[in-house]
Amino acid sequence: MCGIYGIVGLGQDARADLGTLGRMGDVIVHRGPDDHGGYVDARIAFGMRRLSIIDVGGGHQPIENEDGSLVVVCNGEIYNFRELRAELEAAGHRFKTHSDTEVILHLYEQDGDRFLERLDGMYACALWDKRRQRLIVARDALGIKPVYYAEQGGRLIFASEAKSILALPGFEARLDHGALRQYLSVGYVAGPQSMFAGVRKLPPGTAIVVEGAQWRLHRFWRLAPGVDTSKSLEDWVPEVRDGIRRSVRAQMVADVPIGAFLSGGIDSSAVVAAMAEVSSRPVKTYSIGFKGSSGAELYNELPYARRVAELFGTDHHEIVVQPNVAELLPQLVWHLDEPMADAAFITTYLVSKFARQDVTVILSGVGGDELFGGYKRYLDAHWRSKYRLIPSLVRRGLIDPVARRLPSDRHSKLLNSVRLMKAFVLADTLPFEERYRAFMEVFDAPTSAAVLRDGGAPLDDCIARAFADSGESDEIRRLMDVDLATQMPEDLLALTDRMSMAVSLECRVPLLDQQLVQMASRIPGEYKMKGGELKHLMKLALKGTLPDDILYRAKRGFGAPIGAWFRHELAPLIRHVLSPEALERRGLLHSAEVARIVREHDQQRSDRTDHLLSLLNLEIWARMYLDGESPAQVTDGLRASLAA
Repeated sequence: MCGIYGIVGLGQDARADLGTLGRMGDVIVHRGPDDHGGYVDARIAFGMRRLSIIDVGGGHQPIENEDGSLVVVCNGEIYNFRELRAELEAAGHRFKTHSDTEVILHLYEQDGDRFLERLDGMYACALWDKRRQRLIVARDALGIKPVYYAEQGGRLIFASEAKSILALPGFEARLDHGALRQYLSVGYVAGPQSMFAGVRKLPPGTAIVVEGAQWRLHRFWRLAPGVDTSKSLEDWVPEVRDGIRRSVRAQMVADVPIGAFLSGGIDSSAVVAAMAEVSSRPVKTYSIGFKGSSGAELYNELPYARRVAELFGTDHHEIVVQPNVAELLPQLVWHLDEPMADAAFITTYLVSKFARQDVTVILSGVGGDELFGGYKRYLDAHWRSKYRLIPSLVRRGLIDPVARRLPSDRHSKLLNSVRLMKAFVLADTLPFEERYRAFMEVFDAPTSAAVLRDGGAPLDDCIARAFADSGESDEIRRLMDVDLATQMPEDLLALTDRMSMAVSLECRVPLLDQQLVQMASRIPGEYKMKGGELKHLMKLALKGTLPDDILYRAKRGFGAPIGAWFRHELAPLIRHVLSPEALERRGLLHSAEVARIVREHDQQRSDRTDHLLSLLNLEIWARMYLDGESPAQVTDGLRASLAA
């Protein structure tokens, strides 16, 4: 796990030096505190910061091939490198290291650009072909590892984090107003946009190919189209079970201590079970709970995690926290590069920091919900068919008006059920794609237009684009395609990468193994959620491995009770950061509309957790990246607001 960065001249010498590279690398030292290296040629300068995982002593990067004509840096892991290395050695290639990164060089020598199609892993890599004066920068199939890029002054710049690009002399951080509108819409900025004008994100499964003065994007990976209806539900059960075991085994390769996040949910429990099956010593597991704050009990999953840990005899560690969010947020938003309206980044950071005391590599259950149908929004068609049995006159004339008036709050079991019911009822008459949007949006279009001063900024509609790119007839498969193209890489994987890397911890996601993802995409939706049961097939596959009280317990998201904190502990922070005076100074939002959102949340008329978190993080982000304040300076300001 590392961070990569570089500059290539487009048709003329880059004239970059190691000092320029040093500035790009220093700002992301957290991604690789163990080592660093650089390479400078006539047109190119690129480098990396290394967190040593495999071949700790001999895996220094950049790595060159036998004659020095190819040079590579790589952030991440290639999980099938052993198989590829054996094949390449049999074909006559000679290796200098035991690093997985060196495989990339020899595979390119053998297969040309098709080498990317054969890599199974999480990675961002840059390969320089000295003879052909050609650069390839690639991001893995699922977008587990990030790549930002920008074109400036006759050169193309790339890096694992946007802050490396911003560290270059003459590069000014400016707000992209179209990205701002997208951020308010879905709570994150989906690629290829970023929150910074002129800085783009490389899409998953895509490479930048630079040749001479020209560069282009090359997409090298897609999900195979269609579902396989030739197999029965029973046929799929062993395939899912064996696929999970295989991917976990493949991702346990490391020359440093390794552990697992454990929430007690199905996904993390399945990963821990597979690890325990092949490990010669107790698996180290890490869990987090909250105490002493509003809504803490609802988010406390420690008893379930403890149950799984005891079942598999893990070396279990728990941390119960009462986080000081005002102290944390500036530091975490700085690490994120872009603001995000997902409270899971707080939890992920805290448990990552806790685990890093013992291990350098951690396995996570991220991805199981998207692959096997774990979200309630996937049940839309099932419940809609039943809801439509109610006469339209009753639905429109009675249920709709009542639903609109009901209070909601995700931090109360009862009011959270009301919240989900309201979302379903109010989306009932919408077309399929718009119902999905209603479940996923933070600010809908009218509210976004009302809250933004520049309400007319063009929206790059990532959801519409993802639906158009899918075109599948199986509804669940279409939803999976859209999630894997939008929320997965730009929200869940982005926060997982940034928050684990903030503490120099490599986080692997075995449920997003490429082979497992391809297999899951072929399973008909009716098997994944048969009879309206979330993860029906996955539960069958794990029967006998996990107990029923884990398999069939109510789902709880991996987040923090931040909406409850906004009403109580963090109310002064909200009043200060989102005050009319602060909003007028920033000039982006209408203060009266923001005040209305705050009131609705305080009075529990509507759950506005995501709205408030998005606005709070936006202002914190702006103070650092647009105003030039340090995280420490912003923290001092927030601390003063709470003290006042």
